[in-house]
Amino acid sequence: MQAILYAALAAALFGAALVTTHSGLKHLDAATGARVSIPTATLLFWLLAPFVDLAGWQAAAIGIFALVGLFFPAAVTLLTFVANRRLGPTVTGTVGSTAPLFAVAGAALFLDEALGLRELLATCLIVLGSVALSKPHGAGTPERQRGAMWLPWSAAALRALAQVLTKAGLAFWPNPFAAALVGYTVSSAVVWAATLGRQSRPKFDRHGTAWFAVTGILNGVAVLCLYRALSTGAVVVVSPIVATYPLFTLILGALVLREERMSGMLIAGVALTVAGVIVLVAQW
Repeated sequence: MQAILYAALAAALFGAALVTTHSGLKHLDAATGARVSIPTATLLFWLLAPFVDLAGWQAAAIGIFALVGLFFPAAVTLLTFVANRRLGPTVTGTVGSTAPLFAVAGAALFLDEALGLRELLATCLIVLGSVALSKPHGAGTPERQRGAMWLPWSAAALRALAQVLTKAGLAFWPNPFAAALVGYTVSSAVVWAATLGRQSRPKFDRHGTAWFAVTGILNGVAVLCLYRALSTGAVVVVSPIVATYPLFTLILGALVLREERMSGMLIAGVALTVAGVIVLVAQW
């Protein structure tokens, strides 16, 4: 039950981060936003590090956490921000919510986690519900945008891979804070190394920087909650619950941005998502 609660909190924070990202992208481009958000979370973790017990470290675990940091959150953040810019948040959210399909399959194949009918049914319901919540209104994706569909698909696959690898690393050293600290430190180096050798330097806007700093804190705490959930719970349980973040984005977006109205598709998405969570947690 503790893993379920942390996974739900991670979903809420990821959902809130999408709302602040939407505001930040009005002032800064995706790459510059990533250079603000990821280091902000990294700074937060290093400020908290002296107050956290990091004893009993394992080299194998640190190696896995660092490997994850090469693409999560660095590459996933960049892919998601660029996809948000080119495809819009609805299409990006639709594809991004399929990450549990990759994560559950990876956990079953590489971590020997049991994948029963209950977990499979719950995952399918949550994914379908999340897709319905994120589905664009009106016609499908324009032809000119379909060339960018690889962006959210790649982000979903990498996000799932990060969950599976982190779960493996936590088996060596069950310290979620260390996993987040190491991963975010490596990711900060990655996003800033990408600017080396460029003649033009990133231009920072005061409003955009503020929004992406908030986004970084929200995402950072969300990742910490995700890792905390993975340290005590199975990927096949945690990943589908975290995928409910579009539900929180919908609620917060309606309250803060006032851009969303309830429709039959949204109601169906809420019903499917809630039903999936009920199926998943009923055994607990």
